[in-house]
Amino acid sequence: MNGKNPFASTAGIIVVGAVIGVAAILLQKFGNPANMGICVACFERDIAGGLGLHRAAIVQYIRPEIIGFVLGSLGMALAVGEFRPRGGSSPLVRFVLGMIAAIGALVFLGCPWRTILRLAGGDGNALFGLAGLVCGIAGGTFFFKRGYSLGSSVKQNAAAGWLFPLIMLGLLGLYLAFPQISGKPQSGPLFYSFSGPGSAHAPFLLSFGVALVIGALAQRSRFCTMGAFRDLMAIVANMLTGGFHAGFENQPVAHTDGLWNFLGMVTAGLAFALAGGCPGRQLFMAGEGDSDAAVFALGMLVGAAMAHNLGTASSATGIGAYGAQATLIGLVICLFIGFAFSKKA
Repeated sequence: MNGKNPFASTAGIIVVGAVIGVAAILLQKFGNPANMGICVACFERDIAGGLGLHRAAIVQYIRPEIIGFVLGSLGMALAVGEFRPRGGSSPLVRFVLGMIAAIGALVFLGCPWRTILRLAGGDGNALFGLAGLVCGIAGGTFFFKRGYSLGSSVKQNAAAGWLFPLIMLGLLGLYLAFPQISGKPQSGPLFYSFSGPGSAHAPFLLSFGVALVIGALAQRSRFCTMGAFRDLMAIVANMLTGGFHAGFENQPVAHTDGLWNFLGMVTAGLAFALAGGCPGRQLFMAGEGDSDAAVFALGMLVGAAMAHNLGTASSATGIGAYGAQATLIGLVICLFIGFAFSKKA
């Protein structure tokens, strides 16, 4: 199989990881938030804000990267005959896992990709997040050994596979129809940030173009988080562009509460594992017709909105008022799901 698809080989996956790492630094250089060139959880939060699902004024923007990941994957899947509409594997459970993953990630302030980017930028606080992510994934491995499964997906009508890409096309249409207007926080139905992370973004064509390429390459390689080599490439790129600043204090869009950096990512990591992939991989699968992955992505969008509406999301000053409670409740729900769907339950 790898002879026909070199991107599916180990070398191919490493190359795709390197492309993502360099692309993230490129987007930071041209306007995306520091140490947040690409962050699925943060960008879905921004989209939720752009749609008015939450009203945190500093994180509202329709991020072209998320749209590009899905449409790039869709385009490649159609080109190589791998667009296969499927789903029906415990969709409500996947939606809940998506919500929990977003809430946990926003306590830490980053998805697995941003964890690596924060490390590459010298943010020592990300070490706690990485440790939590590893522990969360280890928890998922424990359940897999117990026979954990959300059930098999089945072939579905082509319309089911097209719905999520069409939602992305709708977001793209809204973005183009109602662009940001200088000095106004709202353009038609969309909201835009004029300060904070939501106001920092690379030019649309660059963000969207890079995301299309990443989506296409990731679809071919079956890419999920590939840490070490991408981390190395991101560190090198950061050093070359002057973006590496080692330390714990005064890091971009980060807080120094080590315990909740760790526990937030334990919860998020376990949710990712139980759902079957990191948030980026879920978007790529949604692009190739997997409606279960699309349901997880929508769960993350809703969870990100809830994180701000319910005061669980962190900021540079620390965790949200109810971030600790939300993290622990999410962890308990993940453990319940893990045991309930294990054959050895």
